[in-house]
Amino acid sequence: MIASYCSQPPVKESLKNGRIRGQDFVISKAKRSILEIADQIGCRIQYNCAGFSRNRRQHRMAGLAVLEIAQKVLNTWKAMREPWGSQEKLPIKSGKRPKRKDNLCNISHNRGGACSSSSSNDGDVTMSCAYADDKCTPGRHTLSWQDVYSIAVKWRQISEPCDPVVWVNKLSEKEFIAGFGSHTPMLIGQAQVVRYYPNFPRAFSLLKDVIRSDQRVYNALNDPVELSMAQLQAVEMAETCAQVYDVIGEDFWVVTPCYSVATEGKILDGTRLTLQKTGETGFEFSIRTPGTPPRWAEYDQELSAAWEELCDTFCWESFGSTDMKLLSKVQNCILRLTYYWYNFMPLARGTAVVGYVTLLGLFLAAGMEITASIPEGVQVDWEAILSARVNTFMDAVQPWLYPSLRINASWQSLPDVSSTFPTTGSVIAALSSYDS
Repeated sequence: MIASYCSQPPVKESLKNGRIRGQDFVISKAKRSILEIADQIGCRIQYNCAGFSRNRRQHRMAGLAVLEIAQKVLNTWKAMREPWGSQEKLPIKSGKRPKRKDNLCNISHNRGGACSSSSSNDGDVTMSCAYADDKCTPGRHTLSWQDVYSIAVKWRQISEPCDPVVWVNKLSEKEFIAGFGSHTPMLIGQAQVVRYYPNFPRAFSLLKDVIRSDQRVYNALNDPVELSMAQLQAVEMAETCAQVYDVIGEDFWVVTPCYSVATEGKILDGTRLTLQKTGETGFEFSIRTPGTPPRWAEYDQELSAAWEELCDTFCWESFGSTDMKLLSKVQNCILRLTYYWYNFMPLARGTAVVGYVTLLGLFLAAGMEITASIPEGVQVDWEAILSARVNTFMDAVQPWLYPSLRINASWQSLPDVSSTFPTTGSVIAALSSYDS
């Protein structure tokens, strides 16, 4: 018997006898107003690609997450503009950012709910908010990039509890240090993965480019394998996985570059393009993204810088503006944040949808609604993963995304999402109840 185990209370007689009273989900006026807008927004996450079927439940989840992100972020941006110690409003264009005080709301990254227990330096147990809102302790409120994405993560976790949507750094210490990460195959044996094989030509070309640039690959033991000039020339001429594998002679991987904006000249590790032999004639060609502590620290720095630039740009240059030209820098800041999120891939599952949901929420918080659906054949996360520089990603996304932007502040009159659906039960009910 485990010494620390505590016996659970006995099952109630009513449950034993099967007498369970169902709790109907009453759609109030406040809930209906939120759900109607959420359904309109949420369907825009849909990939128009083979293998991606429509899911009404996930669309509603996305719409509700977008609205909550927009509300939380806008409230934070408004609070950032208030002078410390007074309630007087700053002019719309102050030009300078006031110095912050240290009495900011403590942030917890636990996944357990709106608030969680945390230990302070003196050993006392305190309650800290999972993300900033008006219920936090007195003083200025702030959000980190991870707090913002955690809102979408929370909704994605509840919408399908069987999916392991967890932060990689919240796994066991052993798994985190070992580099647990995502694994997305494009080719398995002789089978082309219907969802991701359309990215194969571009990924295969990138594989050869990285080999030519680095002049080495890494084997299954993660040891570098230097290549001769003859091997490099043979890889350049290769047209299939089999031909590349014959040149290298063993399973291998290369890491794609991801150029930093926060630190000039720095190159972050992107994803790993991996080629493995399966059977006599088959191969697995996939992307694998490890979540090691050093890589986590680098991307945390990159995303923190991108998030801070977005906050500064909106709060001190574009706040309250309806001029798309003035908001163009805000738009680019959001895409920058999204680019590094996709290359970071910090979730065991769900990085793609969480990234796009957060993108929609940030644009809405800045007063801009994305009205376009994702074009046919476009997978936004792959556009980022296969781009070495943020400008390449922007060039791919801007032509269809930016023309669809519309100024929209009507959503700001909606009730607060987190207060309207305060419990996990109410969220599950909202995701499972439809008028038709």
